[in-house]
Amino acid sequence: MHVDDAIMSRRSVRRFLPTPVPRETLKHLLNVARQAPSGSNIQPWQIHVVTGEPLAALRNALEAAFDGEPGQHQAEYVYYPREWFEPYISRRRRCGYGLYETLGIQREERDKRLAQARRNYAFFDAPVAMILTLDRRLDTGSFMDCGMFLQSLMLAARGQGLHSCAQAAIAPYHRVIREQLTLDDSELVLCALALGHADPNAPENGFAPEREGLESFTRFYS
Repeated sequence: MHVDDAIMSRRSVRRFLPTPVPRETLKHLLNVARQAPSGSNIQPWQIHVVTGEPLAALRNALEAAFDGEPGQHQAEYVYYPREWFEPYISRRRRCGYGLYETLGIQREERDKRLAQARRNYAFFDAPVAMILTLDRRLDTGSFMDCGMFLQSLMLAARGQGLHSCAQAAIAPYHRVIREQLTLDDSELVLCALALGHADPNAPENGFAPEREGLESFTRFYS
């Protein structure tokens, strides 16, 4: 797959088929992604690949925390602004409303919206979940490095005909993840990546939020 096609066809898939992804394929993806750039080549990322019974246990623990401990979990870093402003709040709303509309969920149907949010913690039924962590002693630049690694991993997946969904939603549940996986105390839980074969019949997988035109974010100087 040409790199342009991989970029243009990448999207957040929110329902996967149960088809397993072979260990050798996962190793290939990570071997490709490790070529991602990082400041002074420090390569700050750590990745925890979870499949099979450990994945089932992690799902169960996350769903139990989501159901039974609302408001008791908080991420160790701030992802979104504390107060939203334009044009970002409008873009966020269009994305959220568009997804729910694709699923036939109305704005007032709070239970259905909550059920869809809960699917994050089942990794959207993906057969593979990857947990991305970072040494907490590092700083902002390493967050950018990890983002480039994550994008490289998602594009490598497209090259193998796979899809993915990056999930910052799991970050508040870092204590649950630590209980299930072998994470060093120094590791900051950044996000997850659900990975596998997209379910072609799932309406949510047809949702593609609009992108801004070049004129909205580009300045040419010549």
